[in-house]
Amino acid sequence: MASNNKILEEVSGWLRVYHDNSVDRSWTGPPEVEFLMKPVPSHEDFKDGVATRDVLIDPNTGLYVRIYIPASENGFHVQDKMPLILHFHGGGFCISQADWYMYYHFYAWLVRSVRAVCVSVYLRLAPEHRLPAACDDAYAAFLWLRDVARGEMSESWLNSYADFGRVFFVGDSTGGNIVHDLAARVTGLESEPVRLAGGVAIHPGFLRAEPSKSFLELAESPLLTRDMVNKFMGLALPIGSSKDHPITCPMGAEAPPLAGLKLPPMLVVVAEKDLLRDTELEYCEAMKEAGKEVEVMMNPGMGHSFYFNKLAIEADPETKAQAELLIETIKSFITRQRDIEGLSD
Repeated sequence: MASNNKILEEVSGWLRVYHDNSVDRSWTGPPEVEFLMKPVPSHEDFKDGVATRDVLIDPNTGLYVRIYIPASENGFHVQDKMPLILHFHGGGFCISQADWYMYYHFYAWLVRSVRAVCVSVYLRLAPEHRLPAACDDAYAAFLWLRDVARGEMSESWLNSYADFGRVFFVGDSTGGNIVHDLAARVTGLESEPVRLAGGVAIHPGFLRAEPSKSFLELAESPLLTRDMVNKFMGLALPIGSSKDHPITCPMGAEAPPLAGLKLPPMLVVVAEKDLLRDTELEYCEAMKEAGKEVEVMMNPGMGHSFYFNKLAIEADPETKAQAELLIETIKSFITRQRDIEGLSD
């Protein structure tokens, strides 16, 4: 058993890697927040204003997605097809999964507010599956959506309720890195009738090998410490790579030039007290200089992934207000892209 092995690497509270290469991701931090990391079973009846189902999309690799459908006021009678969110969870590429309560709570809220269908991908984790494994899973999920849209695969909820002409990539933390990576990857791909309408990167895990001022000087938060970042990246990046790798530093010299990428409009959400703030803003500036359409939203006074902390949202009016502002900003971005597309038709 893992407990009889020497620990080779540990990220306090989150993860332990043992001498026999086994990995233990059981939560060992404060018990009062453990519920955030507990899986929520799928339910095809409506609870919390949504119905969910888990779907195996690739039997060869065991890749699953979780689908969210919002309830209408009168039950499951949605007349108009809804925007489709393809979601990638965070966790430093090393922890978390799509059914954790923290994701369920936030994305059920987002789906209800935006009136959208959400497909959340169960990404493979490092160190068992180093990068680009998680990015490959995201790409496989996109191809599956394309196959469903073309009638080559079938998924009844998506066929009935998703508008494949309004697809948005949404990712939180390192899932935001995947938003950029996948948007760049599908450039030039024959994807009709799927249309990528926009990308939303929430507190993306953009980094450089040379630490930024915010990374060195800002206070750590419960959901992000310098030790977590450094150890997770050491476990997740390809052997021999630094944080200047294109997945973690898409604005760096090792990445394809941004000007040459055909990217959709992007919304980048930044928290003022996030350790990663400076590199996130650097990415935004680099995108603007490359002529890309980028909207930046700042949550003042907030730390990394604050919107997942249900206890803080319930206890602190300002945290609640900032989480609500985040939801409304994403809703506005998705609605605006729909309206722009409608004007151009």
